Amino acid sequence: MFNKILIANRGEIACRVIQTAHRLGIRCVAVYSEADRHARHVAMADEAFLLGPAPSSESYLRADTIIEVAKASGAQAIHPGYGFLSENTDFAKACEANDIVFIGPPASAIAAMGSKSAAKAIMQDAGVPLVPGYHGDDQSLDLLRAEAEKCGFPLLLKAVAGGGGKGMRVVEQMSEFNEALAAAQREAKNAFGNPDMLIEKYLTQPRHVEIQVFCDNFGNGVYLAERDCSVQRRHQKVLEEAPAPGLSDETRQAMGEAAVRAAQAIDYVGAGTVEFLYDVDGSFYFMEMNTRLQVEHPVTEMITGQDLVEWQLRIAGGEPLPLAQEQIRLRGHALEARIYAEDPDHDFLPATGRLHYLRTPQETAHVRVDTGVVEGDEVSIHYDPMIAKLIVWDDTRERAINRMVQALEEYRINGVKTNIRFLHALADSAPFRDEALDTGFIGKHEALLFPAPKLDEHLGLVLSACFFLLNNKAEQTLPADPWSPFARQNSWRLNSCYARPMILLSDDVQHSLSILEQDDRYEIRVGDSRYDVQASLSDDCLHATVNGHRFSICGHLHQDQLVLFHEGETFHCARHREHYGLEDQASEGGLQAPMNGSVVAVLVKAGDRVEAGQTLVIMEAMKMEHAIKAPAAGTVSEVFFAEGDLVSEGAELIAVELDNEEAA
Repeated sequence: MFNKILIANRGEIACRVIQTAHRLGIRCVAVYSEADRHARHVAMADEAFLLGPAPSSESYLRADTIIEVAKASGAQAIHPGYGFLSENTDFAKACEANDIVFIGPPASAIAAMGSKSAAKAIMQDAGVPLVPGYHGDDQSLDLLRAEAEKCGFPLLLKAVAGGGGKGMRVVEQMSEFNEALAAAQREAKNAFGNPDMLIEKYLTQPRHVEIQVFCDNFGNGVYLAERDCSVQRRHQKVLEEAPAPGLSDETRQAMGEAAVRAAQAIDYVGAGTVEFLYDVDGSFYFMEMNTRLQVEHPVTEMITGQDLVEWQLRIAGGEPLPLAQEQIRLRGHALEARIYAEDPDHDFLPATGRLHYLRTPQETAHVRVDTGVVEGDEVSIHYDPMIAKLIVWDDTRERAINRMVQALEEYRINGVKTNIRFLHALADSAPFRDEALDTGFIGKHEALLFPAPKLDEHLGLVLSACFFLLNNKAEQTLPADPWSPFARQNSWRLNSCYARPMILLSDDVQHSLSILEQDDRYEIRVGDSRYDVQASLSDDCLHATVNGHRFSICGHLHQDQLVLFHEGETFHCARHREHYGLEDQASEGGLQAPMNGSVVAVLVKAGDRVEAGQTLVIMEAMKMEHAIKAPAAGTVSEVFFAEGDLVSEGAELIAVELDNEEAA
């Protein structure tokens, strides 16, 4: 076993590896970019080395620098985590050439599976069923169009060297093919340095079921059950679970054995995942093999009782597999929710910001939180926007779902938009509970997943007013005489009661409240509604009785901005001050950046005529492209940014003079 390893990664996976390594008595070396100087993984490690500036191309993707750091620090092995260099053949070769153990498969296995087209050829020879499509080397537009016609629509364009949903597009008809191909190729080239595409028939109701495999250096291979990762958006997994609901023991065994055969066909060593499309008729098709540890590996750990990072370390250290196939037992059900900094209400656009407030559910045998951030950290544009993974376990799927719903209600974040409310609605939805799963789940059930807020707006305003009032009291120094009218903080007046006004902003709408305080009670009026309230504040929790209904609700106040957390949802409002003013609106026809990011391409210039829906600018943030389209027909009057520029959310990118008929 090693006594020192280097983790060539960041965030939650770096922290995850450090935890297991430390438990095994292994010292850990971290690497970091300038943006991660104070990151959690840096603090957890025994020592850490600066790689370079924030962009990953200048830091976490600098293989030569990481090798130098490993040698200088005396690390015997490198754990690549996932993403970055984890599936980089040249990096694995460089480790071997420098007598450093790569905690992963041989470079030859990475190369074999690194090209999706080559991988499919290997699977075809091994007799593993494949989805119809084109996996060839000829990437000319005419041939790809011809193969698309042959395959039929809808079809899926997928980067040959891809992963994580990058470089993928669903194409419904031939008229969309060229634009979708160009976008997928750009994304693939930026993410992987290879724009080559493969084409697959797009199954309309498939499930994404993957098998966790492990192989050692002695020719042994096992599978540790399966995971269902069908709930996705933009081909990226959102909610994963193990074992897969409704999968028969016979199918599980057939998939598992096929996955082990696939791994052994390329002399695989270490942790890997063989992904299948599982169709409604029970058939399954090889999709790809990820030659690394998966983001969702914790759900497998929870149902098997095994530490998969420990397995990786032991196998890389030359030990045989810890268990034989017949010794692997499954118990209960586990789910994992990926908590992202993103805005589900605006097409899941990535979000950035500082985590001013962060509270996680208490970790127990049933609840686990894997994260790489702490309160006060910043979510930047440079890396994946995942904040944490929330994992739950229980004896049955129903109980595990209940655990997840409760844990999401206890996960509270302020300072950056998150998908927690969306995850809560998803996990608690009837179709998900009823196992109506396929990769189109989110699109099919959009109405259920974006419900109206549970907290009545007036009630939210009343509770917010109490939060502001009590927080203000807690911060003020009272006179020494408790019986003095000046100690009562209720705008006391001789022989009269004073109802103080308060103006709160919610969704940019001003609401006027009237508050009459008498001892420890409030009478609050919002519009024509009257509320009798008793309230007390304990840390960040407001205990209130409103018109006889008693409950507790947590909140966080940052400057004059307040967020309340209620059953997985948030209620935002601000206390109005005279110096507050509405922000200047963009000019008519102005198109603003929907998030912080960089400009990938500007497709028009001043004076160009454009049509409604035409793509004008392409932005990139968090490794994903976003097309900015014309809202209506018109003429481009001004372009404010060029390719490569960094822009902030809300910045005006381009101005379009809309046609009179369209603008009317």
